[in-house]
Amino acid sequence: MSTHREPAIRVVAFPADANAYGDIFGGWLLSLMDSGSGLVAARRAKGRAVTVSVDAMEFRKPVKVGDEVSVYAELVKVGRTSMVIQTEAWRRPRHQEQDEMVTCARFTFVAVDDHGNPRPVDAE
Repeated sequence: MSTHREPAIRVVAFPADANAYGDIFGGWLLSLMDSGSGLVAARRAKGRAVTVSVDAMEFRKPVKVGDEVSVYAELVKVGRTSMVIQTEAWRRPRHQEQDEMVTCARFTFVAVDDHGNPRPVDAE
């Protein structure tokens, strides 16, 4: 996935998102990635979609307070009710141009109706 694509989400990491050493919590990053991939899933499903699984994540680089974090999410598979979205998180230090990938994962979502029951993903 290229960083030249439009990100699903872009935010700046703040002190409230970090541990005592200034590294951003992994859970905060996972939540951001879930939100970004969820936007892609909801758009494709044309309605509510919920996370059902995330494959293993490896944190390759730390994210620091002040870093700009961009989440890129790409739909890679659509089933009858489910969608798989490849998601990457990239960091760019506040006063630099170079960015680097910090983690990636595949998120699986299921389209659901108003009662939370699985429903078919709308055909394009």
